[in-house]
Amino acid sequence: MTKTILLVEDEFLIAIDLQMLLERRGWTVIGPAATVREALSLLDDSLPSVALLDVTLKDGLVTLVAEALRARNIPFIVASAYDKPEDVAGEVLAGAPNVGKPADERDLLKALERHVH
Repeated sequence: MTKTILLVEDEFLIAIDLQMLLERRGWTVIGPAATVREALSLLDDSLPSVALLDVTLKDGLVTLVAEALRARNIPFIVASAYDKPEDVAGEVLAGAPNVGKPADERDLLKALERHVH
């Protein structure tokens, strides 16, 4: 089974670091998307196994992307410095694992594996 991940991160260097890390670990990365609009467009073209979401993007909060993922039954993980991302971007983020920002590599990979299998 191919492990695919939608990467939604608007900070270029963080996005590239995450992409390289994930690809080294066997993931096929969709994106990275730096905006809500770009992420939604990628979702129209592909259905990833899981998504990794930053909370605040160049064009707003990630809320609409999280809602689109839930509607498609695609699990997601949040990478945020906020203690409670749901307080910022809405209840749709409640219960989603938050690996922090910057994300610890081991914690991130463990969280992704748990949500794909």
